[in-house]
Amino acid sequence: MLPKIATPKYDMIVPSTGKSITYRPYVVREEKLLLIALESQDDKQVEQAVTEIIKSCLDDSVNVKDLTGFDIEFIFLTLRASSVGEGIELAITCDTDECGESNKVKVNLDKLEIKNNDFTDKDLQLKLNDNITIELRWPTMGNRGVKGDTGTEVLINMVAKSIATIYHGEDIHSTADVPPEEVVDFVESLSSEQFTKIMEIMGETPYVGYDIEFTCKKCGKENKKELKGLADFFI
Repeated sequence: MLPKIATPKYDMIVPSTGKSITYRPYVVREEKLLLIALESQDDKQVEQAVTEIIKSCLDDSVNVKDLTGFDIEFIFLTLRASSVGEGIELAITCDTDECGESNKVKVNLDKLEIKNNDFTDKDLQLKLNDNITIELRWPTMGNRGVKGDTGTEVLINMVAKSIATIYHGEDIHSTADVPPEEVVDFVESLSSEQFTKIMEIMGETPYVGYDIEFTCKKCGKENKKELKGLADFFI
């Protein structure tokens, strides 16, 4: 039998939980999966490839479906840094309309930040009235890809999946123990003001960000840009 090349193991902290997990760098087999997905230019295929790579590289104690979207972003970019190097080169377009020159900019993945990550459990609780308080949760891989026939239905279903617990007086209702349609009915019974407050909180979802500055090689303009989410790191 041919020899197998041992891969190193490392530890990282999951942003949403603060827990340490063990991972290994991804190998050619997994990188091939990613490259094929990127060539397709299909966001769904890219997300699926990223998820499969994370599943392969993390220890078995981690349930990928329980990871938040910003966990996925951070974990994958950490995997990428340990697999292909912490420095990657991206083609960033000058933001001057008259210029639009593509500039090669180096990004150090070791300098990634989780933005909006100063929320506490208390910040995710929202008092709807004197009797009812809800506790929200950040979207996970298990409840992404919310569907609906209209944009309004998508928003309602997204909010329903974002509610973890409903406190009604002395009663505590975990939405995990309630049929999904009942949670949707609850959301549809909210006032516009209550619904808007929930959307405002969800609009502050943490994300992976990276601030870059560069001088355009063509027009000399100083550019400042924030890379946000996985898509920006595949430019």
